[in-house]
Amino acid sequence: MTKKSFHRCMIPPMLLCLSGCNMIVLNPAGDIAMRQRDLILVSAFLMLLIILPVMALTAFFAWKYRQSNRNAEYDPEWHHSTRLEVVIWSVPLAIIVALGAITWVSTHTLDPYRPLDRIGPSRPLAEDVTPLTVEVVSLDWKWLFIYPEQGIAAVNELAAPVDTPINFKITSSDIMNSFFIPALAGQIYSMAGMETKLHGVINKPGVYKGFSANYSGAGFSGMRFEFHGVTRDDFRKWVATVRAKGGTLDRQSYARLAKPSANVPVRYYASVAPDLYDAILNMCVDRSKMCMDEMMMVDAGGGGGIAGVLNVFTVPRDERFPGARGSLPPRRYVGSLCTPLRPGVDGSETMASVGG
Repeated sequence: MTKKSFHRCMIPPMLLCLSGCNMIVLNPAGDIAMRQRDLILVSAFLMLLIILPVMALTAFFAWKYRQSNRNAEYDPEWHHSTRLEVVIWSVPLAIIVALGAITWVSTHTLDPYRPLDRIGPSRPLAEDVTPLTVEVVSLDWKWLFIYPEQGIAAVNELAAPVDTPINFKITSSDIMNSFFIPALAGQIYSMAGMETKLHGVINKPGVYKGFSANYSGAGFSGMRFEFHGVTRDDFRKWVATVRAKGGTLDRQSYARLAKPSANVPVRYYASVAPDLYDAILNMCVDRSKMCMDEMMMVDAGGGGGIAGVLNVFTVPRDERFPGARGSLPPRRYVGSLCTPLRPGVDGSETMASVGG
């Protein structure tokens, strides 16, 4: 078999292998992801309008003015063509203007913080629709999904009804990660002590992959979960299953869950402490630590002053990293701060303590 025949024989098996690929980014199941897909395709098309002609002309000029072509025009004195300059500069400029306009509009339309105004093409959002709220926490190395309205939580499994807006509130327990469900919407970062938001809707039932798109350490490769797009009845059944099989997620059980672990199986929690997400967000699951929002309130009021500098106590280093090298100083946290005197209900002055 010749080399050329071998290459021809290899084409069908290669195409057969590619037929099994699922390019979910270009074939999503959610309206936001579809609009992002369209943006990618339109941008690629506009850029190809100049790239393809340039590549074709490069090959054409190389062929026409090859050394063996004695019939090609030869004009060593040529140096300028107004018409050619107009084409060279006006076409790319028009493409840049078009791309800039599309980017400006889509940046505001597809802002992840912007609530949805539709659930699909020509399908505006009904006024009586209540969005589903999901509080997302990235841990080392798993995902925690809290449903505050249902009072449940799940690890490495997410479910939502089809054609229902989803409001994600996203934070991290420690290291920065990236929350990404390609079939649903674009990725957005999760950061400790901060809350990011993402709005999305799934339009087709199915099981879709979700993962972290930002490297976060040794267990990063196993930081994956399944997103189930289901009917409303199936979603109610899923909630009932979680309540039937789950345990209790409070501050103590969360502290155990937050310890680094890789390739964690799906886990359910039938009840969740109402203030748990706020405590995670404000980095005060440990009640001995002052919450960030309380600290910001103190800072907004002028701070604790010189007296507050010494009002701290020492806690051990994070026990999740016992193998840290070197001699590390103990961490100090504010134990409590008192706000200025303020009138009580009966007119007397009271002093409110903030923190532990």
